[in-house]
Amino acid sequence: MQATSVLYDEEKQDNGTSEPVIDDSPFEMVRTAVSNKDTPSLPCLTFRSWVLGVVFCAALSFVNQFYWFRENSIVLGGFVVQLVSFPLGYLMALVLPKRQFNTFGFTWTLNPGPFNIKEHVIISIFSGASVGTAYGIDVVTIKRMWYKSGLGFGPSILFILTSQIMGYSFAGFSRKFLVYPAAMIWPAQLISVTLFRTFHETQSLGNWRFTRTQVFWSCFIVSFLWYFVPGVIFPALGFLSILCFAAPNNVIANQLGDAFNGVGMLNFSLDWSYISSAYTQSPIAIPWIYACNVFAGFVIIMWIATPIGYYTNTWDTQLMPLYSASVYTTNGSVFKIDQVMTDNGMLDEAKYASYGPLRLTFTFAMTYGLGFAGLINLIVYIALNYGANIVKQLREAHNMSEDVHMRLMRTYKEVPQWWYGVTFIITFSLAVVTCQVYNLMPWYWVIVATAIPFVFTVPIGIIQAISNQQPGLNVITEFIIGYARPGDPIANVTFKVYGYITMAQALSLVGDQKLGHYMKIPPRHLFIAQLVGTIIAAFVQLGVAFWLMDTVKDICTPEGYPFTCIQANTFFSASVIWGLVGPERMFGSSSIYHPVLYLFILGLVLPVPFWLLKRRFPTSWVQHIHTPLLFIASGFMPPAPSHVYTNWFIGCFFFNYLWHKYRNGQWNRYAFALSAGLDSGLAISGIITYFAFMNVKLPEWWGLETHHCPLAAHGKASA
Repeated sequence: MQATSVLYDEEKQDNGTSEPVIDDSPFEMVRTAVSNKDTPSLPCLTFRSWVLGVVFCAALSFVNQFYWFRENSIVLGGFVVQLVSFPLGYLMALVLPKRQFNTFGFTWTLNPGPFNIKEHVIISIFSGASVGTAYGIDVVTIKRMWYKSGLGFGPSILFILTSQIMGYSFAGFSRKFLVYPAAMIWPAQLISVTLFRTFHETQSLGNWRFTRTQVFWSCFIVSFLWYFVPGVIFPALGFLSILCFAAPNNVIANQLGDAFNGVGMLNFSLDWSYISSAYTQSPIAIPWIYACNVFAGFVIIMWIATPIGYYTNTWDTQLMPLYSASVYTTNGSVFKIDQVMTDNGMLDEAKYASYGPLRLTFTFAMTYGLGFAGLINLIVYIALNYGANIVKQLREAHNMSEDVHMRLMRTYKEVPQWWYGVTFIITFSLAVVTCQVYNLMPWYWVIVATAIPFVFTVPIGIIQAISNQQPGLNVITEFIIGYARPGDPIANVTFKVYGYITMAQALSLVGDQKLGHYMKIPPRHLFIAQLVGTIIAAFVQLGVAFWLMDTVKDICTPEGYPFTCIQANTFFSASVIWGLVGPERMFGSSSIYHPVLYLFILGLVLPVPFWLLKRRFPTSWVQHIHTPLLFIASGFMPPAPSHVYTNWFIGCFFFNYLWHKYRNGQWNRYAFALSAGLDSGLAISGIITYFAFMNVKLPEWWGLETHHCPLAAHGKASA
């Protein structure tokens, strides 16, 4: 059948009333990025999209989970899939046979014709579940590596699947509020829409010498080959600490210059994994003004507040390293949880009273206060800057007639609500059984945890859909269960997974649903792709985690470098702080850390003067200050090596300021291809070097050392 397009951009459609049907989105940014036409006959869930979707989902799950355990963790994102799947899809269209098959009355073919944009989108949605590692793996890891009570693969996969797929149920329930209304824009998805359309609607090189695919593979090869230098031959290139080289025997120089236990001043890197890391993402992926805000927050927190707090010996922090995600005793030694726990994994209050209270580094303690401040700040900032717009768009969402995109989607069969209902019943029931049978937490706390995403998914989603900001509820969930079940660390982190991550996963999936809405992907195909992708990602990621924990010697310890599990170590420390010891002991009125809770006042007040200045001077430099971004770095400090933000910012300066400003056409065409190529080449090279050199002992020399600031690992008082 000849493909026909349903067009709305050139003609008005009669809806039986005197009012014409709006032929495009009422919002300019959507009109600019999203096509207001559709070709319903385009195939979507084809053999090609199945093969490439499953392959990319499994591949990214493997790579991202593999690097999650490493000191220099990176994340391969959706742009990699978009770029690489494009030529592969066209190649499959050229070589696969076009013969039709009949299976049980169902006619299908390996090759339905030219590779099209809908196949491209569904491949990206397939692999979207694999971009972030499942949060439940943190629980599995710390339970085995720190609490010495492995969960086993069967219970672990049940735990991960239930927490991930339950979020999908909430995504389905909230479609009416977060996907269908035109006022729910989801700005981040417009970038993906633009990239997809650029691939499929631009046919000629024009004045450009290279295609994006050529740039991608060129950068891939360069990055792949280069990583052998900092990754194997010369690891010291990842940590070029000027202060430590200049004054190797000076304690303060070591503490200020080190990336692991210091604040990373003048510590530079030639290793792309520390420039485009899992903590910062690619320096190309954030506008220059936003990068300046993030780096300013990093400087204030790490280079100003932290040294002041440390060198004034606030909370006796000089007994500990300047910067660390570990937890300590009052004499500065590492806190040993086996000294204060009962045989069933709970806190023994008598042992804890004898062993002594828990102590944190200044930065780590400040991080929690800044977490509260950042959450309050984001809410106030959004209320001041987007409040009127949110109210307006909510009213429009309620009263506005369907826009062109919703009308076009009426062509396709909707996913019945009972599909999501059955999904929820199954995952919730399995979650209750898993938590109760395997002693993760009592079954009734699963109900309480599930109530949190039930209440907050839609309001938080509305904020994200309009402002592109998502307030995090992780600290709130830790507080709730910390007070409800003090002394139970595993229950604390399990509650956090079901209470916070279920909502975060739901909103991630809702974002993909909005992408599918914009690109006119049949909803039932979208449902299948998201569900299958989530299941594949869970099995692959958990398999990688078990494989590494079984095979890597000294994993999750400094001796296991680069598999030091710094993200899991921070998660473990949080389980001790909020679960084992509990918020009342750590931050109650009798605790030395009680004052950090009052940092919420900073978050409450900080946006107000800048908002007033923006209203008074709307064209001044003040308009570029976005206070929520000032708190971004504190969310990863620790566990991130402290020099990653410096090197990321330098990358932002070159790529998103100089290149973007002086060669804007080049930047628009090649920036994301370059970023994806560098990230992909690094990721594959890191895996190959691991297998190739795992049993090879290289000759000892200075360049193999990554820690050139040895005095930073000790507290100033003990140095």
